[in-house]
Amino acid sequence: MTEVLQKTSKEVYADVVAELAKTNGIKNPMAAPKITKVCLNMGVGRAAADGQIINIVADHLSLIAGQKAMVTKAKKSVAQFRSREGMKIGAKVTLRGDRMWAFLDKLINIAIPRIRDFRGISPKSFDKQGNYGLGITEQAIFPEVVLDRLEHNQGLDVTICIENSSKEISLSLLKGLGMPFRER
Repeated sequence: MTEVLQKTSKEVYADVVAELAKTNGIKNPMAAPKITKVCLNMGVGRAAADGQIINIVADHLSLIAGQKAMVTKAKKSVAQFRSREGMKIGAKVTLRGDRMWAFLDKLINIAIPRIRDFRGISPKSFDKQGNYGLGITEQAIFPEVVLDRLEHNQGLDVTICIENSSKEISLSLLKGLGMPFRER
């Protein structure tokens, strides 16, 4: 009986970074690009009308991330959004270490392929420092979310923070990890 063992993102990451350092002439291992954290954020505009929605969204984000979500509050009042200072308006989680790698594995190998009519993610969402931002329109693509209990389908923002990088190096790094970018 042969077992097919698939490498995790953390194991693939070491090989990809070594290859990137070699191709870009980086001799110091501390100067190589490094994924430091993954930030998940859900903004809930409907929370102004129904305050219980924020608790449901925070629970779903906690399930997705594997870590308790923190409820965020408005910093200032905005009349157009019907929000007041101190009002609960979203939830966020910052993942580091093993939880970050587990989430990246789940995102790349399970969640993104479950997106309906998927043609690849945009390679244009990098900032100047090489961090990548990804907007997911519905949290139902994650296996932890039970569809029968899903009352409010909510999108979320995922930010992958990468140190010592540029747009091009970050794109190569994420492609090496298996992120399915669409062709330009």
